[in-house]
Amino acid sequence: MFNLTHGPGTEEGTYEVVYPIGTQVSQVRDVAPSIPDLNGKTICELWNYAFRGDDSFPIVEELMKKKFPGVNFVSYKEFGNIHDPSEETERMAELPGKLKTFKCDAVIAGNGG
Repeated sequence: MFNLTHGPGTEEGTYEVVYPIGTQVSQVRDVAPSIPDLNGKTICELWNYAFRGDDSFPIVEELMKKKFPGVNFVSYKEFGNIHDPSEETERMAELPGKLKTFKCDAVIAGNGG
């Protein structure tokens, strides 16, 4: 709150001010460090089948293999539609185990849309 005087002959008043940015409510967390060299690493692909992953994942793989010839990929097909409402709870429960089974070092999650 602050006091504001409008000028000669006007009353002084107290006004509440709302800060437009708001208060930060989330906590900052450390993230895992980036993997500097993907050679010999396994990247798992997760997709929600919403937008052209079947077209773009092969392109991403090709481009990444040019830079990191020893990188390996596990196709989104191994995981199915991770946002299928009829199976989402079950798939999400199975996901950590599947990522361990495939010895996944990194994930490409989502794609487009």
